[in-house]
Amino acid sequence: MQIPVQVSFDGVPVSDELEAACLREASKLERYFDRITGCRITVRQDGSRHKKGAHWDFHVRLTVPGREIVVRREPPAHKADEKVELALRETFDRVRRQLQDHARRIDGRAKQHRSGRSSETA
Repeated sequence: MQIPVQVSFDGVPVSDELEAACLREASKLERYFDRITGCRITVRQDGSRHKKGAHWDFHVRLTVPGREIVVRREPPAHKADEKVELALRETFDRVRRQLQDHARRIDGRAKQHRSGRSSETA
């Protein structure tokens, strides 16, 4: 990446272990597209749900040529006390899929939709 990955914590105590996990996941993305110019990750934890436990919210903003990929993983309402590792993996799976779609479009491997109808008439 041209710009170092930025990890910020919002309403969550800074965790070196969680920050390292975020950096590892972000570095894996370069396997799928090597022209990533920047990545910003925000980690939040919603602790206001006393009956169901805390939920993790990740926001990833990935900058690539010609596009910005934004993925926000909001915690499902029905899950109680989810594991942060699972939430992080889920988030980066979404980012990876969008990044792969972008790479296919740029390389011309994605299916292109025709504009207009066929010139043949019955």
